[in-house]
Amino acid sequence: MSALRAGTWRPRRGREESRPVGGRGPCGPEPAEGVGERPRGGMQTLLVRLVALLGLMSRLLETSALTGAPWGRASRVFLSPSQVKDRRLGLKVKDSNFTLGGFPSLILAGTIHYFRVPKEYWRDRLLKLKACGFNTVTTHVPWNLHEPRRGQFQFTGNLDLAVFISMALEVDLWVILCPGPYIGSDLDLGGLPSWLLRDPKMKLRTTYKGFTKAVNHYFDELIPRIVSLQVQEDGPIIAVQLENEYGSYHMDKKYMPYVKKALVTRGVKTLLMTADTGQDLTGGHVKNVLATLHLRSINKATYETLSSFQGPSPVLMTVYTASAPDGWGALRHSLDPHLVMRDAREMLAFRFSLNFYMFHGGTNFGFMGGSAPLHNYLSTVTSYDYGALLTEDGDYTPEYVTFQELFRSVTVPSHNLSPNEVHRPPQPESRPRVVYKPVAATYYMSLWDALPYLDEPTLSAKPVSMEKLSVNQGSGQSSGYILYETAISSGGLLTSRGHVQDRGQVFLDNLYIGVLDHASTELTLPRRSDYEGSQMLRILVENQGRLAYGPDINKERKGLTGDIYLNKSPLRKFKIYSLEMKPKFIQRDLPNIWKPALFQPRGPAFFLGLLRVGDHPRDTFIKMQDWTKGVIFINGQNLGRYWNIGPQETLYLPGPWLQPGANEIVVFEEWKSALVIQFTDSPQLGHVSWDSPRCHGQRMQGPAPPGTYALFCQVGAWDPCTQPPTLLLSGAGSRYASGESPHPFR
Repeated sequence: MSALRAGTWRPRRGREESRPVGGRGPCGPEPAEGVGERPRGGMQTLLVRLVALLGLMSRLLETSALTGAPWGRASRVFLSPSQVKDRRLGLKVKDSNFTLGGFPSLILAGTIHYFRVPKEYWRDRLLKLKACGFNTVTTHVPWNLHEPRRGQFQFTGNLDLAVFISMALEVDLWVILCPGPYIGSDLDLGGLPSWLLRDPKMKLRTTYKGFTKAVNHYFDELIPRIVSLQVQEDGPIIAVQLENEYGSYHMDKKYMPYVKKALVTRGVKTLLMTADTGQDLTGGHVKNVLATLHLRSINKATYETLSSFQGPSPVLMTVYTASAPDGWGALRHSLDPHLVMRDAREMLAFRFSLNFYMFHGGTNFGFMGGSAPLHNYLSTVTSYDYGALLTEDGDYTPEYVTFQELFRSVTVPSHNLSPNEVHRPPQPESRPRVVYKPVAATYYMSLWDALPYLDEPTLSAKPVSMEKLSVNQGSGQSSGYILYETAISSGGLLTSRGHVQDRGQVFLDNLYIGVLDHASTELTLPRRSDYEGSQMLRILVENQGRLAYGPDINKERKGLTGDIYLNKSPLRKFKIYSLEMKPKFIQRDLPNIWKPALFQPRGPAFFLGLLRVGDHPRDTFIKMQDWTKGVIFINGQNLGRYWNIGPQETLYLPGPWLQPGANEIVVFEEWKSALVIQFTDSPQLGHVSWDSPRCHGQRMQGPAPPGTYALFCQVGAWDPCTQPPTLLLSGAGSRYASGESPHPFR
């Protein structure tokens, strides 16, 4: 007997439930918890008892009465745009069903972030979504990427949202749109622009005037671009999500009604919905807006709460999560596909609509990735592979095939359809990869040598954070690096008092001293009897990604956010260089003072190499073997960060970003270079560690056996060997194994 029918269904957990501090769903935050606390919700809160299923069974009876047909005719209710002739009514809620064009319909959606996928591959990914059996694509709109500077908007190239939505319709998919303003999605500041933090009183995600004024301006630009793409206008958008998981943040009870009004008054007339975990339903609910769920913390009370404020309604699992994002210095996440499949079968059996997060994760190109507040921050890696049904470069996984077979068995029962009614979309072929010959980084340029040629530094008596620099037409610096210089005349104890955000390399002139970061707040500078007047103290600070969720996002200013002390005295008189490393900087602003790299120079430095490609560039992966830490640019495009602490070992290089002939590769290496850039045709995203259910300090490296239950350990949090474990009932992956944090440099 199925566990669901037996009344002991263990819903697949959202990826954050495994985190001991301040977890959140993949698109938004949850309330932060104190360090050392165990994750909320024991096993007993995750079981749907038989009494809870009575409500679900009543939903099934109502649906059967409405359709006049048994569940066996499932194909009739998985409607795509080409099957709905009259779209004027849009997506509606009728009793316990969704209806499209007046007919009952289930939503089977998968999330693809257009901004994490090269535009040239959008159609390929959407076709693969359709071929798998989905009828809807869900996507989020990152405000920070569309308005990187206040008042300057970008909706072209890889950010052409209207083209992506129109392409979905061409592929015969519906669209669920999540315009924010906050979207989470493991992005820097959850997709909010950093220039909001120039206001020292800023209260993000509230009706604070400074925030709503900016949101109104943004929506004035965004919403007119999508209103004509709503289902009522013969477009594919069937639903729009208000904000994201606001029930876990819940700083202002007037905020969600404000967001609803802001959308409706600008012409959004399709179905509106909220998305929250079971325990946060009430806090995120808005009157006359459909509440949807993240598949975690589901219990009897969840459905009672849902029914109490919206009566009989269809169940939509807005986030059915495959895995979780990986963090630098942590072991890779994994999943148990057998348990994922079990949950999907049981949701479909009970006519739940669902959204698979992520169907295709893509890549955190550039500096778009955010951080999690775990053990002094956990910065997201460049790959957003996410254990999705498609790999980072869009290739098929075994799980893709398994889910495709499941969806076909449910949506196309041969005994119900005539041959003319059965239509299975063609499945695109996998794209070939190539291993290019190694590239020698034949030239280099020290950062110190480049400084005189860069934009004039900011002079300030005290340190100034990135966001408050007078750059980018008054919008401040959003990402990258920032360099602080000040003269000192003696050595001693250098103390940050937590004002280095996030990671600062300290130099005396060109001599490397050490690192100040969230964990290390003190360094000893050499004491010399005579500094010959003075030496230059340099602190190169990297923004590793602002928090993507949680109540502390209002504090997420980067660089030096306060005074730095030498022997308890605050340092003064700084030169501050903005090193945002935009494409223009890499392509045109770097000075032409390259030197031959005849040895292995230490960083921080830029390295230059040329990759020669034939007439038909292909996808590949860059392997930075024996390099240490930095960023890679190809023809000015920022591929993202690399770091030898892992878990990720390769960077995805899309073929469309290459050109026949010579391609310029620029590497900014912070420490030790290898002078050779290698390539491979397969991603290497690191090893996973599945903890033994019996623990005793024994862990297995490599993929977990099917059905394995994983225990979660987090450094400095709690010990599963001595405390009651949290079972990752759906095998949402191995989490971070206990042990010492890796040294910044190997």
